Amino acid sequence: MNRAFLAPLQFQKQFIRTMLLRQQPNKKHVYKKVGNGKRFERITYYARDDFKEPEQMSEPPKLFRVQRFAPLVHRIYWERKILFDLGLINDTKDVAIVKNTPENNVLLWKVKHLVSVEPITFPYGEPTEDDVKHTKLNENGECIVHKKIGIDERRVEEAEKFIKDPKRLDQDTLKREALLRWVRSY
Repeated sequence: MNRAFLAPLQFQKQFIRTMLLRQQPNKKHVYKKVGNGKRFERITYYARDDFKEPEQMSEPPKLFRVQRFAPLVHRIYWERKILFDLGLINDTKDVAIVKNTPENNVLLWKVKHLVSVEPITFPYGEPTEDDVKHTKLNENGECIVHKKIGIDERRVEEAEKFIKDPKRLDQDTLKREALLRWVRSY
């Protein structure tokens, strides 16, 4: 065939392809509306078939445990800035404790694909000022308070007796004796 005859056809195909790509989909038919959706203000939520609703909490959590799991390479500058403000810039194992406020929730929503967010719960009650040193935060968000254990007086007396014993071999005595034996060598 003649090349001059094929050129306009190729141009027409390319033009049609670009016009089809430019067309916006009909927003009414983008998502399949299967079953009844739940309406939340301006959003209609259609759950998956295997979706189970979480148990309703009596009240929203006061704190969140936030941990970054995705690397920061090739991330947009505002995502990096948000993670820097949260204190999650150094390592993926770093954990931040964030208050449940609308401002922090907006920040977490912007980086939700980079972090995991767990609500912090207190199964044995919230810690007091005396208990702060004895708290442990698990990976699932449970904050457990380990109460103080009383000091055994017998062990304290034996430790003091051992420290004051002149026959004991402490680190300084061992170093001095080893140096003297090395220098004398006979």
